[in-house]
Amino acid sequence: MKSFTAYPLEGFPLVEPGDDVGSIIVGVSEKNGLKLRDGDVIVVAQKIFSKAEKRVFRLRDVVPSKRAEKLSKITGKDSRFVALVLRETKKVLKASREILLVEDKRGFICINAGIDKSNVAGRGNYALLPENPDESAQQCRLRVKKLTGKKVSVIICDTYSRPFRRGQVNFAIGVSGVNLFRDYRGTKDLFDQVLKVKNVAVVDEIAAAAELLMGQGREATPVVIIRGLNGSVKPCEECKVSALKISSKDDLFRGVL
Repeated sequence: MKSFTAYPLEGFPLVEPGDDVGSIIVGVSEKNGLKLRDGDVIVVAQKIFSKAEKRVFRLRDVVPSKRAEKLSKITGKDSRFVALVLRETKKVLKASREILLVEDKRGFICINAGIDKSNVAGRGNYALLPENPDESAQQCRLRVKKLTGKKVSVIICDTYSRPFRRGQVNFAIGVSGVNLFRDYRGTKDLFDQVLKVKNVAVVDEIAAAAELLMGQGREATPVVIIRGLNGSVKPCEECKVSALKISSKDDLFRGVL
């Protein structure tokens, strides 16, 4: 691979509960004059699936628990919002003023269990992550294949903070049809030294590249088609995003929380 091309899908409609995301992607890509091809990687912002899968909740409908009220006093966050976070949480890792870092029920380490209200209509409305991002990606991929006959991959992405670095970066939180890694271990570098640890998380790199075109504000471009990655990305029917997760034993950062 010497180059690749990324196509943002312009004119993407606001997604409503129950919408067929795969069908919308196919329709909008055709309106953009872009016919999907075998090997294309479709990168989709998670909020599209959250909305389609009815994962938007109103704070006024949430009744906070005693634990939520206690954490609310510690963090300074609305107790109803904290209750939503706890609903999605397996373990609270750090609670301090303005910070609520958790391991969510999918195994992701993230602030507020990935819940936010950016690009969500309605005062007091918040979007939760999809219940099973891998399954969401799989259904989307199969729908695209059924409609177009093309073998594509799907990556669902979201922005996350990083240890010891300012700013946020887009990461993959759900995948279908793509190998997550490009493994260099056991190969040699320019000077015939054997590489021992180099195992590149290509799905995260693809997600980050797509975000350059998606944006985070008013761009209204939640889907990017990336073409020409055949040399770097391999298909995989069974790969799951869980392969990216690191055990607490091997996590270099959890002990400093």
